[in-house]
Amino acid sequence: MSRVVVAGGHGAIAMHLQGMLVDAGHEAVGIIRNADHVADLVDVGSSPVVLDLESISADQLAIELRGADVVVFAAGAGAGSSAERKQTVDRDGAILLADAAELAGVPRYLLVSSMGADRFDPASDDIFQVYLRAKAEADADIRARAIDWTIVRPGGLTDDAGTGLVHVEADGPRGSIPREDVARVLLAIIESGAASRRQFTVTSGPDPRPVPEALAAL
Repeated sequence: MSRVVVAGGHGAIAMHLQGMLVDAGHEAVGIIRNADHVADLVDVGSSPVVLDLESISADQLAIELRGADVVVFAAGAGAGSSAERKQTVDRDGAILLADAAELAGVPRYLLVSSMGADRFDPASDDIFQVYLRAKAEADADIRARAIDWTIVRPGGLTDDAGTGLVHVEADGPRGSIPREDVARVLLAIIESGAASRRQFTVTSGPDPRPVPEALAAL
């Protein structure tokens, strides 16, 4: 059994993942900012921790991560958020979680990023380009660390039911994927140790395979 702490615990990917972890016999802990979401995490069997990644230190966060086997960054400023919050959540939050994980001695870090993050336009102030830049900078920070990391870059996210079939590639073609299937990929990485120190894109096509098989082919 693994103890897995998920930052951004009320997001759709995170909620799917926590439910899957609990069903598989693991311990799930979800970090959330809004206390109104506590009941939702409890409903899927996760243990909620209410704190704000934008106003906490790495030392403070490390206390909540003690004893964890894996941390997962699945947080995001969300649609309609400002350019500033793309930086403080999508970039700085991911880096903060890594700092805290290292302080707490957590051996594994999984980061949910975005397909196309490295192809942002540095001259653009378009909010999506700012988002991609924040993701790219967070990814670069994590790749430079000694911690055992994996960076998962999904294509366009949908709320369709997952199929358990995915296309995994170092830098694959554009596509979409159900959030549920992204969670399946994260669960498989946690349970198998696959994709250590690897960054890859994941979509539903063009050559979808069962998640374990797709990860084994990396």
